[in-house]
Parts: sequence; structure tokens; C-alpha cells
Amino acid sequence: MMDWTDRHCRFFHRLLTRRALIYTEMITTAAIIHGDRARLLGYDQAEHPVALQLGGCDPRALAECARIGADIGYDEINLNVGCPSDRVQEGRFGACLMAEPALVGDCVAAMKAAVTIPVTVKCRIGIDDQDPEQSLETFATTVAAAKVDALIVHARKAWLKGLSPRENRDVPPLDYDRVFRLKAAHPTLPVVLNGGIASVEQGASFLDRVDGVMLGRAAYQEPWRLLAVDPLIFGETAPFAQAKAAVEAYVPYIARELAQRTRLAGITRHMLGLFRGVPGARAFRRVLATEAVKPGAGIGVLADALAQVVDASADLAHIAA
Repeated sequence: MMDWTDRHCRFFHRLLTRRALIYTEMITTAAIIHGDRARLLGYDQAEHPVALQLGGCDPRALAECARIGADIGYDEINLNVGCPSDRVQEGRFGACLMAEPALVGDCVAAMKAAVTIPVTVKCRIGIDDQDPEQSLETFATTVAAAKVDALIVHARKAWLKGLSPRENRDVPPLDYDRVFRLKAAHPTLPVVLNGGIASVEQGASFLDRVDGVMLGRAAYQEPWRLLAVDPLIFGETAPFAQAKAAVEAYVPYIARELAQRTRLAGITRHMLGLFRGVPGARAFRRVLATEAVKPGAGIGVLADALAQVVDASADLAHIAA
């Protein structure tokens, strides 16, 4: 979720679910080792549990970054072996590493030796002309031998040749059954299903065949869906019954960030889908998209946007129905 799940997004999503594990954007090892760590790795304590997702292929560099992430306080280190972008391929990480399971195993082993928190891997079922039955089995067996704590599988191939990163999110067909077979073959390996899951309800229906589910685009584009996580998955009361209450809880954070000269649009862009399906949602998005980007935009813009929603206190469980 590069350029999506930044710290502002994560804080907002945490308001909607207390229990879901939230992931950072993928951050490269080079950026962490040589860049501004405070900016790249900063997070709010309210985000816990939160996982740091790394991009890289050098076991020593990944071990160093895993140690840095653990020392900062992240709850999990995740290695991305699923991103298909050209830039990522040029750096020899992401989905292209599906062709090098032994190297990924070495990376996992190095990170496991460096930290005591869980180390997980996110992958595809295969790439290009690989046979998913063989490629995913080999990959899973290798990382399991390296003591990976969980394998998160996007149930699509990644076509590194011929499809753009955007097309790779939709064009290759989903094969959930391949992931279910993987779990059945490796009952002691925690397996998490990812890819095309459109709702928490749909995800919950898979939990008798896998150990967890991951929502990406559905959670970002329609964040109100996250209010169903705690009740449906964990049997606990949702943090808020209404979207408006979640927004109100976000206001102190926004005010604090504005005082630190963060641009309003950089925060509110993660809220654009909050009222999807409610009358006035389009006007809400329009106000934020046009006004929040202006210099000096403040909390009043958010209030104006909320005023466009016919029933900003609408119960989101009712919307979902």
C-alpha cells in the first residue's frame, strides 16, 4: 500500500478498529539505513498493533532494519515479496523474489535471528509462467524452514512482464482455493489470505480455512468497513457505531498535526470514502478534495465537508446492509 498507509491513515484506521493489525507502507532497507528514520518510521503509540513492512533482498540489511523497527517498537516485521512495480523489480525485491525462494529463506532467517517479534512474509501465488502449485509450495516450504511466523498470500499471480502494477491488482484471476490447499498442506504454518476481499463479512467467511484475512483496497477506499472488524472477527464492540463519532475522535489528531505544519490534505485524503453510500458523500469528497489542498486550510474545511452529508451520524452497520 505504498503512498496509502502512511501514519495519518494508520491513526485514522485505528480509530475504526482496536484489534486489527495495521501495516505500514513498504519501506526499503536503503531508505531506512540511509534516510530520515524519524520521518519514515515515525508512528503514534495509538497505532498498536502495527507492523513494519520492508522491501529488500539483502539478509544483512534486512536484519539491521528489522532490529531498528523492533527497537522503535513495531509489533511485527513483514517482508514484501508481492509488489510487482518496475521500480521494485529494478531493486531486486518485491514479487520478483518469488523466483528466489532460497534467498527469501535466508532473509527470513537473518531477520528472525535479529529480533524477537514476529517476522512474516507477504507474497503472491507465483509470477509469470510459474506453476502456482509448485512455486507456492516451494516458497512456503522454504520460508517455513526459516521459521517464518506467518505467510500472507495475495491469491493472484504477479505478471512482471506485460502487466502494469495497477493491472496486477485486478487482471490475474484470484485463486483462493490454491491458498486453502496451501494451508491444508501446512497446518502448522499460519496462512493469511489476501486479494480481492471486498468486505469484512466476506473475509470472516474464510476463517475456517485460513488463519487470517487481510483487507487492502476495500479498507482504504471504504474505511467505514473497518467498524465491522471488532464485532465480526473478535466478538467485541466496535469503537464507534457511527461515522461522525470517528471523525470527531480524529479532530484532536488533525489539530495537532496542523500545528506542526502538516498540510490538511495529507491527512484528510484518507477519509474520502468514509461516507460512501450516504447521501451527500460526493459533496463531502468534493469539499475535501478542493478545499483541503489550499494553503492554510484548517479544521473548518472538515466541518464544511461534514455539513454536506445528509446524515453524518448514520449508523454504518445500516449502510453496510
